[in-house]
Amino acid sequence: MTKTYGPPQDPQEMVAPLRSAVERGVTFFDTAESYGPFVNEELVGEAFEHIRDDVAITTKFGFDIDAETGRRSVGLNSRPDHIRKATDASLKRLRTDHIDLLYQHRVDPDVPIEDVAGTLKELVAEGKVRHFSLSEAGARTIRRAHAVQPVTALQSEYSLWYRAPETEIIPTLEELSIGFVPFSPLGAGFLGNIDLTTELDATDFRTSVPRFAAEVREANMALVDLVREVATRKEATPAQIALGWLLARKPWIVPIPGTTKLHRLKENLGGADVTFTADDLAEIDTAASKLQVAGDRLPKALLDLTGQ
Repeated sequence: MTKTYGPPQDPQEMVAPLRSAVERGVTFFDTAESYGPFVNEELVGEAFEHIRDDVAITTKFGFDIDAETGRRSVGLNSRPDHIRKATDASLKRLRTDHIDLLYQHRVDPDVPIEDVAGTLKELVAEGKVRHFSLSEAGARTIRRAHAVQPVTALQSEYSLWYRAPETEIIPTLEELSIGFVPFSPLGAGFLGNIDLTTELDATDFRTSVPRFAAEVREANMALVDLVREVATRKEATPAQIALGWLLARKPWIVPIPGTTKLHRLKENLGGADVTFTADDLAEIDTAASKLQVAGDRLPKALLDLTGQ
């Protein structure tokens, strides 16, 4: 709603779909200080201040962003003093006295994860944060953090478009009883409404994502064709199949699709109504295993910050 996928929307126009989501039963909302920076948190704060107890709000710290000016430096910053400043600033923008889940946005290799988890343990004890979570962390880091302060959830990319977490991450989460919050559950739109003719705005970050490059887009449509075939049989849309597939994997997987449009919100919510039998899932796995998605899922600069 504020940058990333093309020109930013008018924040005042985005309040309505957020509140419409609540009216339709959505209670879990995801933001971050880096989205904007700051503008997205301010939007969430405005939308939910009057119904704060009806929703769970998650946000993130971890990039080197000045909490007062929004100036963003290259790299990460999870030093304990910076975490505290970022948390206090997020609370103010979100117009709340607590954050339901606070994520470390990316693992900072210069700060021991035990120090990060220890700081979050203090913030939980102070009541500013309800739960500690991680994003794009590797299994070893998850275990080390969890030993200091229980990790409630991991947010990382996962979808039919990107299934690497199935190898090590999901088994680790299941063992430790940690929830999984997949971002880009629709493959940043590729499993929803992107096709060969879709032109992305020059400000859209996907123009720098290798998987969206013109030379591989046609090859990657094979996976989309599979999803569309399943959608036809299930009398659903491709987006609903992609989301329903994630919900069918594990009961503790909660995908977070994003949209700026009310009709897409309604469509996405329909994914919860799609049912899959064990045979359905096995058929999709077999068919998908024969398809190779070409290109990296993120620009190199962001990939270098993941999986530590």
